[in-house]
Amino acid sequence: MKHLLPATLAVSLMATPPAAAQTVKELQRQIDELKAVIAEMKAQQARTTAPLTAVPAIAPAVVPAPPPQLAAAPAAPKRKPWYERISVRGYTQLRLNEVISGDRTAPDGIARLRSVHDGGIGDDTGFTFRRIRLVLQGDLNDRVSFYLQPDFAQNVANQSVSERRESFVQLRDAYADVFLDKDKRFRLRFGQSKIPYGWENLQSSGNRLTLDRADAINSAVPSERDIGVIAYYTPARTQAIWDALNADGQKLFGNYGAFGLGLFNGQGVNREETNDAVMVTAMATWPFAVGGQVVELGGSALHNRVQPEVRSGGVSATPFTEERVALHAILYPKPFGLQAEWNWGRGPEYDRSLRRIVDRDLSGGYVQAMARVKHSPLGPFMPYARWQRYRGGWKAALNAPPLDTEEVELGIEFQPFAPLELTIAYAEMDRAEADERRTGRAEGSLLRTQLQWNY
Repeated sequence: MKHLLPATLAVSLMATPPAAAQTVKELQRQIDELKAVIAEMKAQQARTTAPLTAVPAIAPAVVPAPPPQLAAAPAAPKRKPWYERISVRGYTQLRLNEVISGDRTAPDGIARLRSVHDGGIGDDTGFTFRRIRLVLQGDLNDRVSFYLQPDFAQNVANQSVSERRESFVQLRDAYADVFLDKDKRFRLRFGQSKIPYGWENLQSSGNRLTLDRADAINSAVPSERDIGVIAYYTPARTQAIWDALNADGQKLFGNYGAFGLGLFNGQGVNREETNDAVMVTAMATWPFAVGGQVVELGGSALHNRVQPEVRSGGVSATPFTEERVALHAILYPKPFGLQAEWNWGRGPEYDRSLRRIVDRDLSGGYVQAMARVKHSPLGPFMPYARWQRYRGGWKAALNAPPLDTEEVELGIEFQPFAPLELTIAYAEMDRAEADERRTGRAEGSLLRTQLQWNY
């Protein structure tokens, strides 16, 4: 802009004619126009070179915060496939029985001190595995679960020179539960499982206080199992009581429902069915609180047509009717408790005078007292005393021999560590041997020990 004024003047002078030819008036006009141009140029120059005035700061626009959003619902956890929901557990029982006095041996045809529940009771016995159980169970979906249990401590007889072989694997349980309601109160069980007859029969041997089940109740369902279908129902109130007892560490009978109704083959565990009849069993049990403790009362019924194995081979030619009813009562120890069961009925039994199997009356049961100490320097422990009696046949043995049992057992179970249980018991036995070829009753005193580890 500073070179623009001289250039303008030069142009104006070049365009102006000689002064002689112009009048004074014309010259004055041109001078005025030139002044106006110069003034305009100066004003324009002043405008372009004037310092810029400060521009007031503009406050940043306030951007309103987005409205708060509700937290998104957590995504439903991805359900694991069924094979990742399988649990594995079990227990092993190692026993040692010692006959302190009595009929350890006897001449041919005379009863010896033996038990239908423990092959380790006898002459020249040592350590034995009573049970080696492994349980696999899990949920296939929300309505179907499964349970599989083999036992690795079964024996097989009639081997070379009649020597018994130990530690064979045998199927104990293989069933599926189908829940008919979302609360899982009503379910159907299909397969081989425990038979709902007798409270102690349903209780797991890993959870039972005494070393063996009583003869009278167990004679109805030796080995406690068969193949069939069962319907179980458990009201919410009953389940709540059992859950509280379980949380307290009480020895329950298991998850077998407050009401059960079952249909089975009727020949017994791992035995082929031999007739078209079915065994029907029913059981009901009801716990309730009394004075700070829980009492449980109930009963069972059984109807069956069974063909016992006979010594000549095979099974009896005709089936025998078996009908029983049983009652049970349990006062859970806190710290003292009682337990009792008794049953009556008819079933197959060998008659020595007739030399054949007949239907005959049977009866028997047990009464048990126990206490529970939850804390001690040796850990929790439970002492107990039990008396049992039974008169009737034992259908699981060849020719359904008669049993005549009278026994008193005193014992105590220690739990020095959570997975370990040690039971020591003293028993006074008065029994007929489960062999129809031997007569009379054997008497004796036994010291019995069992170490059980749970996993």
